[in-house]
Amino acid sequence: MIRRAATLGAALLLSGCAALFTPPQTAALLHHPPAALPAQVARSAVPFFPQERDHCGPAALAMALGDVGIAADPDRLADAVFLPSRGGSLQLEMMAGARRQGVVATRLPGELQALLSEVAAGHAVVVLQNLGLALLPRWHYAVVIGYDLPAREILLRSGTTTLERLPLRTFEYTWARSGRWAMTVLPPDRLPATVTQDQAVEAAIGFERAAPPQRAALAYRTVLQRWPENLLAGIGLGNTLAASGDAQGAQAAFLSVAERHDSAVAWLNLARLRLAAGDHDGARAAARRGLQRAESAEPAWLQAAREGLAATEHGR
Repeated sequence: MIRRAATLGAALLLSGCAALFTPPQTAALLHHPPAALPAQVARSAVPFFPQERDHCGPAALAMALGDVGIAADPDRLADAVFLPSRGGSLQLEMMAGARRQGVVATRLPGELQALLSEVAAGHAVVVLQNLGLALLPRWHYAVVIGYDLPAREILLRSGTTTLERLPLRTFEYTWARSGRWAMTVLPPDRLPATVTQDQAVEAAIGFERAAPPQRAALAYRTVLQRWPENLLAGIGLGNTLAASGDAQGAQAAFLSVAERHDSAVAWLNLARLRLAAGDHDGARAAARRGLQRAESAEPAWLQAAREGLAATEHGR
């Protein structure tokens, strides 16, 4: 999106203040590097696609997809993620475009240490930078492929440059001006190393909207492996298993959630599946539990619970 000249110009604009002040995350990382973080990482195997025209978004996304074994053509991705009226790609389009390629796009914590930890874990990270100023922004997507703490540099695939070595403090300035936006794109059986529980669930829900039910179920299972008590992931697993035709698996998922959380919606979904399977007694018992829960703690489900119980009593 931004040509090399703009990158150099932004670096020059930043150099005056950067020489006097190191931004907080860079300072903290350099003064107290985490013991588990290697001093240097360079992921040379990440593929490179030079940016054409204003297509830094499609190029960055193609590189991240290629890193997880998905062949991607930046020109074809541009049809999905590039907005001519904006002269670039918005973050939502970038994430949605990734999901349509069969991967889970996850927003990362806005922390420099998180970026480096992801790279150390073997994950390419797509970042958004503002290479201009707050009042005159120049938005640009790049891919973080490594870093060198002794040299105080971050390694990027950026624009038409296969390997750009940017001072960490300069990178933090440009990244902070974008709102510290970063994402990974990974298969549904893998989670980013630094993702939070809420971010992982949000990513799985977004993936469900674009993926076949079986693949979406795998994403929810992956979340539950790390956070087995997550209510939304449990409900999502049940819904996607049901949508994929695995009624028995869906019943097991909803029963697990219902018993763990006493969730009205889980009880009601379990009742519906049991009724469809001809288990009228089991359906009625689950519907009654759902109604009890709705009456005591989840009034938003009260009407649905009453209707669900009525359906089981009439054998529908």
